[in-house]
Amino acid sequence: MKFEYDNEAKQLKFEVLTRVARYTYEGTLEDHLEEMPYDIIPGPLPTFRCCVYREREIIRERMVSARGGNLPGQGELNIIGILPAACEGCPISRFRVTDNCQHCLAQKCREACPFGAISITPKGAYIDPQKCRECGRCAAACPYNAISDTMRPCVRSCPVSAIGKDQYKRSVIDYSRCISCGACMKNCPFGAITDRSQIVQIIEAIKSGVKVVACFAPAAEGHFGTATAGMLKSALRKLGFADALEVSLGADAVAEHEARELKEALEAGRKMTTSCCPAFVELIEKHYPKLKGVVSHTISPMTAAARYLRLQDPQTKVVFVGPCVAKKNEIQKVPDTADYVLTFEELAAMFTARDIDVESEQESEQDGSRAGKGFAQSGGVSGAVGQVFQEEGIDLPFSCVTCNGIQECKKTLAILNAGRLPENFVEGMACEGGCIAGPAGIEAPMKIRKNRTAILAKADSRSISENIKVKHDFSRIKME
Repeated sequence: MKFEYDNEAKQLKFEVLTRVARYTYEGTLEDHLEEMPYDIIPGPLPTFRCCVYREREIIRERMVSARGGNLPGQGELNIIGILPAACEGCPISRFRVTDNCQHCLAQKCREACPFGAISITPKGAYIDPQKCRECGRCAAACPYNAISDTMRPCVRSCPVSAIGKDQYKRSVIDYSRCISCGACMKNCPFGAITDRSQIVQIIEAIKSGVKVVACFAPAAEGHFGTATAGMLKSALRKLGFADALEVSLGADAVAEHEARELKEALEAGRKMTTSCCPAFVELIEKHYPKLKGVVSHTISPMTAAARYLRLQDPQTKVVFVGPCVAKKNEIQKVPDTADYVLTFEELAAMFTARDIDVESEQESEQDGSRAGKGFAQSGGVSGAVGQVFQEEGIDLPFSCVTCNGIQECKKTLAILNAGRLPENFVEGMACEGGCIAGPAGIEAPMKIRKNRTAILAKADSRSISENIKVKHDFSRIKME
């Protein structure tokens, strides 16, 4: 299959990743660094920026991130960074007076401004950008809705107010607030926000002869056309991975352990939240610290899969593949989890670099149950926990809030923090729709859901308990 994005910014990122992957496989990456910007942006005329020189500088900055380097202000541990050359073009002044201004006598906008930023001219109201503090009171006071609120997309999309601007009016990230959800990266129309890639390190590890195994997220089925988990396994082996595993197997183990943990919480009269979404957990740790004790102690499906693989061979290097950039943050915090994280964008670039058509690969047996595969979508985690209750005869009814997206997570956590949440179980997913809508995905959520419906209809109906106790033994794996 051919990967093409309808978003030009994502397409440029993909082209850089593809070339970096191809040259790393060939062992010639260093030889092509100087010429790569000219290959991608040939000729003297610009196509998307003010000049061709700036376009090439953006490509150079993308190459830094694609090779795992630091962008200005990013630091060694932070996953998401800003491309300085790409970050410009957004409105500098958030509030502007439009032609709807009626020159009214009441002048409510001027009266509402506490900073003296609004003056009345023969052409109507005027907002002085040097005095404006973007409080929004003028826009709220105007009876004609004549003042537009044009917030930067990255600022508007950030659910934790982690994005500001520097002395040059470029966006900057406050990493003390950032939860690595990737919403800013997904919503920046200039592609000026990106994630640090480990694609070079992963390919080098494969080439070194070390046993490198890929474990891919349940969300993978649907992102690569109609390719099933078995086809993905075959394609990953062609990339040089020693083997591949569905993380939906780890999700089965997580559902079983989390069900037992929820049972204990219900019996003790406590409330509990899920723990598989790293951005949701980071949201609690940084913005609702009083609720840390409510978070499930169960490890994520990624970590469960990694520990399962290392139980068979302790020397295995594990690469998690998914649409989530927050997983790149999780592997820095959690011991004995995956060694590397590869996004679907990066995996697609590797497939393209090696001319592998995923949809033409051979089928093979699935690893996870349908419930484990369901972790990819909102409601899937709590649904799997409920299935374990049924399979193991746990007669303890529970009520669950399914938080579909970070805004719903914030609302529910605020109520829980205030001690007014009636439900006793909270499923939190940072991306609307679940992991399938992750910021580093390939397809649009609507198409993914359509693909998944066809793919999952072919999956066998094994139970969760059977899968992790008979087909795969998780009894020796530490699940906390």
